[in-house]
Amino acid sequence: MVNENSATPAAIRALIEGELATFLGVQKTYLESIGSELTPASDALSSFLLDGGKRLRPLFAYFGFIGAGGSHSQEIIRACASLELLQACALIHDDLMDGSDTRRGKPAIHKHFEKLHSKESAVGSSVGFGQAAAILLGDLALVYSDLALHQSGIKNEMLPQVLAVHDEMRVELMAGQFLDIYEQTRSSHTVERALTIARYKSGKYTIERPLHFGASLATTDNNHLAEVTSHYSGYGLPLGEAFQLRDDLLGVFGDPELTGKPAGDDLREGKRTVLVATAQESMSAVDIKAFESQFGRSDLDSNAIAILRQILTDSGAIEHVENLITKLTNTAVEALDTPAITTEARQVLSELAITATKRSH
Repeated sequence: MVNENSATPAAIRALIEGELATFLGVQKTYLESIGSELTPASDALSSFLLDGGKRLRPLFAYFGFIGAGGSHSQEIIRACASLELLQACALIHDDLMDGSDTRRGKPAIHKHFEKLHSKESAVGSSVGFGQAAAILLGDLALVYSDLALHQSGIKNEMLPQVLAVHDEMRVELMAGQFLDIYEQTRSSHTVERALTIARYKSGKYTIERPLHFGASLATTDNNHLAEVTSHYSGYGLPLGEAFQLRDDLLGVFGDPELTGKPAGDDLREGKRTVLVATAQESMSAVDIKAFESQFGRSDLDSNAIAILRQILTDSGAIEHVENLITKLTNTAVEALDTPAITTEARQVLSELAITATKRSH
């Protein structure tokens, strides 16, 4: 039996996954009642959500709830699990926009349906069908995140303040996604703009806003809520940026066996990350020319990937980003040193800071 005094991230993760499986099972039955043609869509979304994932957003939400003085309940688990459905929406659409072929070692959703169309020798464009299916399933995951929250059973008096956080988080996420694709169209790039994108595309909705979401489930005392969320921002903002910086490094140097994506995938996609922007500030004119001639080419082979990696390494950007991750993580953990957050939550959030920034996938 899990309670707020014995909850571990592993135990809460298991409960979250159980609620996701139950929720998706009910939705599968409903979709199939509309038409059997929807079975592949339901199965693909369930597989995408249940076959992997770190569940960081629900975990930060849950321990944000505990840190604000909340008491464990299955209703809270259901509410926190709804954030994983929002994450699914973001990932499915992100893979489509980036042209990523894989996710967690399996075909991305648009590629899955492209292959399904080809296998069935269906009429029309396989690529177009795959893209349309990904847009719709991403949208469905977004709808499901609302539905799961509304059906969670949380107290009605909590709902307005929870929805306020939920809405703001989604607006920030979409704004960050747009800034990301807009940046790819610019002829010049800066570290400052890359950090802004990292904050809004990933950092805030991965850590800070889930913590605020959890706190808003725990108390209607506006003074206490304001105090706790202020400390959560002091922790969540720097940690969120450190999380994305680690993601940037893994996107270039990560082990495909662990990341589930091809080696150097961000280099093929031409992602203008903090790592790349930092490197370009230190590159020689020759290296900039060599880098830009290959960066963003979808046909990069292993030799070209190795050359681009070496240019990034020689620039000193990797060491700089690693130092920045350490600095941001330390700043985040220091922000937890307050009695406004419960002792148990402070301990777990300190551990999650390491999990978020020292990961290999």
